[in-house]
Amino acid sequence: MPLNRRKFLTKSAVTGAGVAVAGAVAAPAAQAAQTAKGARPKKRYALTVMGTTDLHGNIFNWDYFKDAQYADAQGNAKGLARVSTLVNQVRAEKGRRNTLLIDAGDTIQGTPLTYYYAKVDPITAKGGPVHPMAAAMNAIGYDAVALGNHEFNYGIETLRKFEDQCHFPLLGANALDAKTLKPAFPPYFVKRFCVPGAPDVKVAVLGLTNPGIAIWDKAYVEGRMVFPGLEEQAAKWVPKLRSMGADVVVVSAHSGSSGTSSYGDQLPYIENSAALVAQQVPGIDAILVGHAHTEIAELLVKNEKTGRTVVLSEPLCYAQRLSLFDFELVFDKGRWSVESVKATVRDSKTVADDPKITKLLKDDHDIVVEYVNQVVGTATEKLTTVEARYKDAPIIDLITKVQEDVVRAALEGTEHASLPVISQASPFSRTSEIPAGDVTIRDLSSLYVYDNTLVAKLLTGAQIKAYLEYSAQYFVQTAADAVVDVEKLTNAGNRPDYNYDYVSGLSYEIDIAQAAGSRIRNLAYDGAALDDAQQFVFAVNNYRANGGGAFPHVASAPELWSESTEIRTRIAEWVTAKGVLDPKGFASVDWKLTRNGTPVF
Repeated sequence: MPLNRRKFLTKSAVTGAGVAVAGAVAAPAAQAAQTAKGARPKKRYALTVMGTTDLHGNIFNWDYFKDAQYADAQGNAKGLARVSTLVNQVRAEKGRRNTLLIDAGDTIQGTPLTYYYAKVDPITAKGGPVHPMAAAMNAIGYDAVALGNHEFNYGIETLRKFEDQCHFPLLGANALDAKTLKPAFPPYFVKRFCVPGAPDVKVAVLGLTNPGIAIWDKAYVEGRMVFPGLEEQAAKWVPKLRSMGADVVVVSAHSGSSGTSSYGDQLPYIENSAALVAQQVPGIDAILVGHAHTEIAELLVKNEKTGRTVVLSEPLCYAQRLSLFDFELVFDKGRWSVESVKATVRDSKTVADDPKITKLLKDDHDIVVEYVNQVVGTATEKLTTVEARYKDAPIIDLITKVQEDVVRAALEGTEHASLPVISQASPFSRTSEIPAGDVTIRDLSSLYVYDNTLVAKLLTGAQIKAYLEYSAQYFVQTAADAVVDVEKLTNAGNRPDYNYDYVSGLSYEIDIAQAAGSRIRNLAYDGAALDDAQQFVFAVNNYRANGGGAFPHVASAPELWSESTEIRTRIAEWVTAKGVLDPKGFASVDWKLTRNGTPVF
C-alpha cells in the first residue's frame, strides 16, 4: 500500500504551516500583580499540557487474560476510561481552553481488544469497525499522538486505517518515506491559545518515534520507511517551529530517558534518547517520554548549549498515570516566553471510570471477552510459568514445540527439509497459567502476550552455542557454595525476562558459577556433542530474528521462511487440532542450571 502522502499534506496544512485554533481565556490565577507600583502589569498565562503513553490497547480496568478486574501488587488501576476522568478533572480545574492532551505512542497493540480489531474483525475490512482506541481517544479529545514502535506491528495498512479514524494527527518527524526521505506522517502539531489583550500563545508539539522500528518491524517497513535518530530530527525541526512563532515547544517522544539501546550497535541511533534530546537540542521546553514503561513524575535536564532546564515526565504505561506539565508564561517586549514549567503525575487508581467511555466501548469489550473465553481444548494437568525463568518448564516447551511443527511443515519439499529444526522461546510472563480442564483462547494468549510472528533462520552449531552463551548472561553469577535465592538469580544487568531464551531440540547445562560467556556446558544434539559446523533450522520469533535483544548471529543469518500469522494464533490452532493438551506430547527437559556441574535444583 503506498504511503498516504495526500493525508500528510492535508494535515500539515492544518496542523503545521497553519494552526489548529482553540479560543481560550487567560486563567484567572495567571493574571499577575503589578511588577512595580504604578506600572502596567505584565500579561501572564497558565497552560497545562496533559500526557499519556504506552496505552497498549487498555481502555478498561480489565485483565482479559484473567477474565477479571485488573490488579497488581502495587494496587494500580489502568485504562482510558480512568484517564478520561482524570482529564475531565484537570479541564475543570484549569479551564478546558487552557489545556492540551497528547500521547507518546504504542496505542494499537497490547491486549486481546486491539488484536481482535486488527486480526479477527479487522478495521481494514470493507465496512469494518472503528478501532476502539480511535473511538475512545476521539471521545476524550486528544489533540495529537506520537507514533510508537508497536503502531507498526500489524502493518502499514492497519496503521493508515487507524490514522483515518482518528480525529487527531499521528506525529512522527523521524518516520520518513524511504524514497523521498520526507516525513510519512505529520512531524508536528501547532495549537493557538487566545489571551485577551495579547497575542495568541502558540504551542507546538513535535512527535518523535523509535528508530528500533527498522529492526523490530523490518518485514513491514523495509524499503518503505526509515527511522533516523531522535536527536538528529529534533535538531532539524525545533528551530523550524521556533521560526514559525512557537512560544512553547513540547516534544512527544516514544523513547525512554536512559540513553541505552536493546539492539546494541545494530543501529547508529539510540533507542532511549529522550534525555539526550533535552540535553543536546536547544529550544525545547518539555518532553513527554514513552516506550520504557517507567514512572517519572519529573526529570530535569539542562541543555548543554543554552543552560536552560528542560522538564521531562513519563506517566508509566497502560493509562495508569497522567502526566501534567504546568506552564507559566509571561508576555514581555512583544513576545511570550516560558517563565516556569512543573511536571507532576496523577494516578488512575484515585478515580472511577468515566461512564461516557464505558458506555461507548462496552459492546466492543463484551465481544472480545466472549472471544477470548472460547474453549479450544482440554489440559490433562495445570501448566504454569511460575518457575520458568530458572527451570525448564513444560509450558514453554509448548511454544517451542508448536514453532518446530509449523516450521517443519513449511519447509517440506524444500532443500532444507532434511535439516534438524530447533526452536527458541522466552518466559514472557511470571504468572501465566493453563489450568487443568478446559483451555480457552484467553489461557493461551496469556502465555504468549506479544503479537510476534514466526521466522526460520539457518544457523550453525557454533552460532547456536554463541547464542546460548549470550542468553545465559541473564543469570547472576552464583558461587557453588552460595545460598540460591530465586528472586535474585535472574535479570543480571537488568535484562528483562523476554530477553532470556530457551532453545529446544538440544541438551545443555548453564553453569552459573562461571563468568558470563563461559557457562554453556555439555551442549549436545541427538545425544552427541554439538558439531560446530552442523546446520540447523532455527524457529525464532520476528522480534529476535530482526535483532531484538541483540542476540548474536540471528539477525544476519539467512532467512529460509517467514509468515504473518501470530505465534499466539499458531498455538491456539495447534491445541485446537490436538484437542487434548498433554505434556507427554510436547515437554522435555532440555536444559538445567548447574554450579560446577552440580544441579542447582
